[in-house]
Formats: sequence, structure tokens, C-alpha cells
Amino acid sequence: MSAPSGDVGLIARETAEAAARRGYGKIVAYLAARTRDVAAAEDALSEAFAAALADWPRNGCPANPEAWLLTVARRKIIDTARRRHETTSNRLDTMAEELETASRSEQIPDRRLALLFACAHPAIDAPVRAPLMLQVVLGLDAKRIGSAFLMSPAAMGKRLVRAKEKIREAGIPFRIPERAELRGRLDTVLDAIYAAFAEGWSDGTGTDAVRRDLAEEAIFLGRVVVELLPNEAEAQGLLALMLHAEARRAARRGVAGEYVPLAEQSLALWDSRMIEEAEALLLGASSLRSIGRYQLEAAIQSAHVSRRRTGRENWGEVVELYDALLALSGSPVVAVNRALAVAELHGPAAGLAAMETVARDPRFADYQPYWAARADLLARTGATEQARHAYEIAIGLERDQAVRRFLQNRQAALGD
Repeated sequence: MSAPSGDVGLIARETAEAAARRGYGKIVAYLAARTRDVAAAEDALSEAFAAALADWPRNGCPANPEAWLLTVARRKIIDTARRRHETTSNRLDTMAEELETASRSEQIPDRRLALLFACAHPAIDAPVRAPLMLQVVLGLDAKRIGSAFLMSPAAMGKRLVRAKEKIREAGIPFRIPERAELRGRLDTVLDAIYAAFAEGWSDGTGTDAVRRDLAEEAIFLGRVVVELLPNEAEAQGLLALMLHAEARRAARRGVAGEYVPLAEQSLALWDSRMIEEAEALLLGASSLRSIGRYQLEAAIQSAHVSRRRTGRENWGEVVELYDALLALSGSPVVAVNRALAVAELHGPAAGLAAMETVARDPRFADYQPYWAARADLLARTGATEQARHAYEIAIGLERDQAVRRFLQNRQAALGD
């Protein structure tokens, strides 16, 4: 007995969505690498998906949905180029032959990594690199991306369009850099992926579906890079760092939505499978003997997890990791976090002394974590009035209402 027409349509849509998740970036990357036009590749694939939703409910889902979509998208691109006379007849024939070969293949050649490097090219403005990756590799629309990055869909759409035009007009190559230049360019790709994750992570409550999904998509991108560059330790370090953070998402807020610091989080709410995967990635990265920022940050997260799980104090190890990270990055933000670890190891006065090394940095005037950390250490040394003042600044700078309430409660606990 055949399935009801509604069920057939649902199956077709689910198959198309699964193909989109699995193959969107692969198809766009493959088409764009040959046309040098990301926007044209996206448009052609969008039309192919529309054709699939019309064809598959009637004729059944193909055995190889990705190849079917590539075949239709290929025809759209060739037809459009011929109508616009955008390239020579010989070039069109060559392009058609290359795409036809790929369409017949059991597996589409994976050019997503080359597309990621194109999106992270120095000619592309840094703030738009992460949104560009999310759109062209994962298929997220400007509305979702704009919402996640606190920008109107129209403004985000314009930025993305300009970036794609830049790729086409500047002839940015779709290739994986040679070994000599790979590290610097890979860092740019990883930084963009982490920027996308950070935007998703900033939704502490987990109630903003767009931001929560953004963190998941960033992790997916991290997996793509690890899969395609299995011998790059920093790629594994970044994925481990994101997994460690995401594993604790459910524990970041209490039942009433209140902020819960790491030291008070329920271990039962941590995702053990994510943590174990992160630990395995860190172990694999360490075997490659090429230390980097993301590995060190992931190792710090791993140390915090180990302390909570075992009850064994390991602040000396955490300080050593922060020392290495500070030497590598020179980041004043790392210096603040290191000062907090020093306070746990040697007492709050030592932490405040360590923090003095960056206290005069003008960037900290509006940096909420600095003032919150300073307030906590001052309170622990008995400097109540100074602590109250620092809490006041931290509260004024904090946008998350749950964190504001947490800081206000800490301030109120100072007494008179």
C-alpha cells in the first residue's frame, strides 16, 4: 500500500532537509570552486531544492539526493551563464563536463575546507567572515545570522552580498593553502568559527533558539575542519574547547533562570558524552606536539571539569596553563582569568596583586568580567567599600539580567 500523499510530501521534505544538512556546503563549495561565484552557486542550489520539493513527492526520493541536487544546480548554473554570456563557449563546455562528472559520482568531492579558507581570506572584512561561513557552508539565511549577531537582516544581508562580490571580483582562490602559509590562514578560519560559537554561547538561558542553534552550527563547522585536517592540533583544540563549554550549557541556569557559576553547577546536568569527546580530542591534539591557544584554553576547561568531578584541588595546574596561555597570547583578558586562579592558589591578596599588572589597561574600563573579578577579590580581602564600587560598575556593564541579579546579590551580601 502506498503512503498517503501527505506522508510522501513529508518524507520528501525531510529527505531534502537531511540532504541540505549533509550536503549544502559540499555542493556550494564544489560549484563555487568552478564558477568563482558563491552567490550563483547558492542561487542554483536554492532552485534545485525547490525543484526537489516539487519532484520528489511525485516521483520518489532519489537514491543519491546530493547527486540529484548537484545535477539540477549544475544545469541552472550553465543555463544562467549561457543566457548572460558571462564566459566563453569553451569554458562553458569544460565547466559542464566537470560538473557532469561530479554529478555521476557516488560522492561529491569535498571542497568545503577550500570554501572556508576563501571566506576567511584577508581581503574579506574580519567581522563578516564568521557570518559568511555560516551562510555559504551551512545555508543559514541572513535573518537567522543577523539575529544571532544582533544586526538587522537587511544590514547583515548587505554585508554578506558585498563579501561574496569581493570573492568574485578579487578572484579569491578556492584552495587549501600550502603548508608554509597554512597555519596563519587556519588560525583565521578557527577564529571565525569560534566567533560564531561565542555569539551562540552568549545566550546563557538557552531560550533564544537562533543563538543556541548558532553554537551547534559552529561545532559542526569545527567538526568539518577536524575531519578534513586531521593532523592539525589547533583544530582539535578548538573543537574540544567548544564541546567542553557546550557540555555545561544546561547547568548554567537554575530552575528559576538564575545564573549558576561553574563551582556551583550540578554535575548531573553536564553532558558526559560531549566531555568525553572533548577529552579524546585533547589527547589526540597533544600527540601532535604543536601547542596553541585553543588547546591551552580547552586544557583549562578540562582541568575545571576534573576538579569538580574528583574534588581534587588543581589550581596549581590551572595557573601553569594560564601562564603558558598568557605567554602565547599576551592577552590582558587571560591575565584577569589567571589572577582569579592565583587567588584560589595563594589567596585573594595575591590575586589582586596579579591583576594590577593589567589594571591600567584602558580597555578594562568597559570590560564587565574585570570589574566582577576585582569586586570578588576585594570583598574577600575585606575591602568592602572598594568591592561595592567595583560591583556597581560590573552591574552597570552587564546586559544579562540573570548575571546582573547574581552580582547584585553578591553586592548586597557585603553588608554595611
